[in-house]
Amino acid sequence: MQLSGKRVLVTGGAGLVGSQMVEDLVEDNDVVVADDLSNGIRSSIPDDAEFVQADLTDESQVTDVITSELDAVFHFAAADKYVNTDDPRPQFEENGEMTYNILERMDEVGVTNFVFTSSSTVYGEAPRPTPEDYAPLEPISIYGSAKLSEEALLSTFAHSYDFTVWNFRFANIVGPRFGAGVVPDFVEKLDESPDLLTILGNGLQEKSYMHVTECTEAIRYVVENADDEMNTYNLGTKTTTSVNAIADIVADVMGLDPEYEYTGGDRGWTGDVPKMRLSIEKLSALGWQPDQSSDEAVRRATEQLVEKLE
Repeated sequence: MQLSGKRVLVTGGAGLVGSQMVEDLVEDNDVVVADDLSNGIRSSIPDDAEFVQADLTDESQVTDVITSELDAVFHFAAADKYVNTDDPRPQFEENGEMTYNILERMDEVGVTNFVFTSSSTVYGEAPRPTPEDYAPLEPISIYGSAKLSEEALLSTFAHSYDFTVWNFRFANIVGPRFGAGVVPDFVEKLDESPDLLTILGNGLQEKSYMHVTECTEAIRYVVENADDEMNTYNLGTKTTTSVNAIADIVADVMGLDPEYEYTGGDRGWTGDVPKMRLSIEKLSALGWQPDQSSDEAVRRATEQLVEKLE
């Protein structure tokens, strides 16, 4: 599907990835953003996009934002994986409810192009680098379970209801935004206490980090060049960065030399996968690969966050 001259809806368009996707699309498309602003920031949405504040777990509000005039829906809204870790049930229910509501309404009005942001967490603790066809998928977090159940819905609508689905399993996406995630967490902690940094786990967790601008560039490329019923692609980098290395990068950018203290264990939180690197061979074979390494993405995001502090 060529993304030019289209009318598209971006859910979660006030979030880190959503707002960057809107910025990419709005130059040559008519873009509507639907976000309840529970995690998103209104000022992140480009002025050229139409904004509707909507709770997508509410069927009546979904009916209002999804109409037959749309050419595609980019569903980026999600109950974040760092939210409600002590009470994960709403996270699972809200993610599934939003996705089913949207798919059902799209089918009613005849809109069949669906772009979805899934997660590397669907793989659980899989061998690295993990390809898209790795099985069995055994997530260890509620967030991963929610994303996997949503992917099952997408498969059903692709194969039984004539949808075209682009499903993206993300590595860790970083960029110029404070909120959840290890990079903004470290920047905020060191800004408040420059001499000591508390690190969740043992600091040896090692994952792939991708800058948000390359993430959305890859999404657009795949949507425009992959045309199967169900198109599933990993998005990430070929390299990884440890939590200790992230701490070193953040400290270096901020011109600090803090001591590190650790909470212990090999997981930062319940369901955290200590080691993650996705295979991006399928993405490369389609003709796109990232320019930045994992370390470079972390450093660029850190520089952007520090600039915001200043």
